[in-house]
Amino acid sequence: MRILVADKFPEPGLQQLRDGGHTVEFQPDLSGETLPGAVAGHEVLVVRSTEVDAAVIDAATDLALIVRAGAGTNTIDKKAAAARAIHVSNVPGRNAVAVAELTLGLILAIDRRIADNVRDLRAGAWDKKTYSQGRGLMGRRLGIVGIGSIGLAVASRAAAFGLHLHGIAKPRRAEVEERLDELEFTMHQSVADLAAAVDILSFHVPATAETRRLLDRDLLERLKPGAVIINTSRADVVDEAALLEVIDQKELWVGADVFDDEPAAGQGEITSVLAGHPRVYGTHHIGASTEQAQDAVAVGTLDVIEAFAAGTVINCVNLQPRVPDTTSITVRHRDEVGVLAGVLTLIRDAGINVEHMNNLVFDGATAASATLDLKGAVTESLMDRLRELPAVIHARVNT
Repeated sequence: MRILVADKFPEPGLQQLRDGGHTVEFQPDLSGETLPGAVAGHEVLVVRSTEVDAAVIDAATDLALIVRAGAGTNTIDKKAAAARAIHVSNVPGRNAVAVAELTLGLILAIDRRIADNVRDLRAGAWDKKTYSQGRGLMGRRLGIVGIGSIGLAVASRAAAFGLHLHGIAKPRRAEVEERLDELEFTMHQSVADLAAAVDILSFHVPATAETRRLLDRDLLERLKPGAVIINTSRADVVDEAALLEVIDQKELWVGADVFDDEPAAGQGEITSVLAGHPRVYGTHHIGASTEQAQDAVAVGTLDVIEAFAAGTVINCVNLQPRVPDTTSITVRHRDEVGVLAGVLTLIRDAGINVEHMNNLVFDGATAASATLDLKGAVTESLMDRLRELPAVIHARVNT
């Protein structure tokens, strides 16, 4: 395949792609503005933070797969990609440890005011009286909003410091529930209840309509005076204007790795009022940027590309798993040329659209089973006609 890597990527990973027979063009300095002029002719696009908007999608003549070398896909226009049947896949969970380490680093740094210590020492000032007033972490309550792979990694490390863990009650997989029980989580019914109960509130959620400005004025009012807020997820989770209004009033502390107006490039100027506030400990959107994390993400990216080359799409975030109001049918048939064509012709003639189809071939390649999600009225007459096809073994409507 022809692959365009439009962001930083480890050289061993690039070489592995070339060794696999792919043609790789490595242009890590491309931006959202210059990417449309470079994407034509490529079948796969790999990005990290580079924006992929509708203009890029429109310029992509052969693109079939966009891989976000990381978890978040908010910088990719997934709807525009879906309209062109372009898969968007991510690499979730591979940088969880890196983000968790930074989260704990910010919590520790705020508690002991490490950055201010260093600043004063470098300026020749000694102030043990001020800086010996840290509260300590043991026994304090940490609320985690978003208990996914990163949230769990934060929880595991926080527990080692003696922090009591709090979260939001919701249905979860059995293995996750078991791990939460092991870590002795206390659960609350809402994010508002969680905020009111904890000393430290840490956000680990994706950028969605539901999480936009999740930390708003109302939630800020629920926090205790002197509470610590940590955001290593997405900038738009926080209402920065509201936070600036109450940060001094409630003597809040903030640890942030992301900001509303941070530069898109790796270096530049930032004029963020929040980043410059003396009660804010900020880092430069580096949460996932450790060598260990980047190597793990690179391996995950290669897995996505190689699976796609073999005909399988993994970690796709812009597919609709099951279209509403569809009827699922299964057709077991001989694995012969033209069988599926005959099935699809009958479905077409009935005025029914196929929303999703999967065909699995059994051992020996003499028989197969096709599952189809159909949009339209599936009648018993249609099912009878399918069963009458010469190479069809059986057809049924799934319940």
